[in-house]
Amino acid sequence: MNFKKVALATTIALASTGFAVSANAAGKILLKTPVAFGTHLPALGTPIKWYADHITATSGGTIKMKIYEPGKLVNPAEILDAVSTGKVNSGYATAGYWQGKLPASALFSAVPFGPEAGEYMAWLYFGNGLKLYQEMYDQGGYNVKVLPCAIISPETSGWFKKPIEKPEDLKGLNMRFFGLGASVMEKLGVGTVQLPGGEIFGALEKGAIDASEFSQPAIDQRLGFHKVVKYNYFPGWHQQSTVFELLINKDTWNKMDEAQQSAVETTCMATMTYSIAEGEAMQFSVMQKAKENGVEIRYWNDEMLNLFETTWMEVVDEKTSSDPFFNKVWKDLSEFRKGYELWEANAFLPRATRQ
Repeated sequence: MNFKKVALATTIALASTGFAVSANAAGKILLKTPVAFGTHLPALGTPIKWYADHITATSGGTIKMKIYEPGKLVNPAEILDAVSTGKVNSGYATAGYWQGKLPASALFSAVPFGPEAGEYMAWLYFGNGLKLYQEMYDQGGYNVKVLPCAIISPETSGWFKKPIEKPEDLKGLNMRFFGLGASVMEKLGVGTVQLPGGEIFGALEKGAIDASEFSQPAIDQRLGFHKVVKYNYFPGWHQQSTVFELLINKDTWNKMDEAQQSAVETTCMATMTYSIAEGEAMQFSVMQKAKENGVEIRYWNDEMLNLFETTWMEVVDEKTSSDPFFNKVWKDLSEFRKGYELWEANAFLPRATRQ
């Protein structure tokens, strides 16, 4: 039985037990959900489509979701405000989009030199991550319930028109970059802009930007970056894993009964599994074809990786000093990671010894 069949069997089983008990009593809810990423993009947009396909079963038929592709109902950058004000009752994005309003939000999206997916989920679900995540929105005055609802593993760290071998090669470049990593690049002399995925190819082709990072190889291929830029750099130091969120208007959330809320939460947890598995399964085949497309896969040299990391710590110092809640979240995450390090250092084989 493949993953999709197992997942479907699980959701149906859930629906036939506890969730279905209150199906007749609960009011029916339609979640109108604008999304920040096209649902054609694997591991980036497909998880929320998978969620929409399964929430009806897990809720015993009391919840349905209608997805609106990016810009069709609400622009990606406006999703948080739209959900909070009740313009729509739900939305799907990544918290790093809101760092201009909520500086700490980027820590719930992707952290440079930060946790991989397993560690990130451990902090969210069994550390203080989820508590702090909701506290951030509550403290900011946003009327939303937040749920982690997808996660992907490392991204590539950039597509460039020429090799980048030393710090001087970065200076003066204009680059599409996301989240906290953009602050690092700016300190290194790169001009950054955050463009939505659908606009990046055109910007590269016209020379409006010189380079770009966006996501994983399978996603970047769909967007055609390899047609205009040929140097693809790894590892994704700026996004070792990325969390995506389902935001639900609190008035809508509070109207749900306990079984419906449980269905929403459980299906998001299932979608976390789906998204990481889908993303991990499809990257290597795309990378194997890179050479056929004229792409050179490159790994950052030690000088550049060390530079990115030391610059990142400068950014951390600035952000923890300027925003108390960023400081609170950073301290909590760092403390969790110090404990996790003992486990990580002893439990996992060094990659060179893996068969």
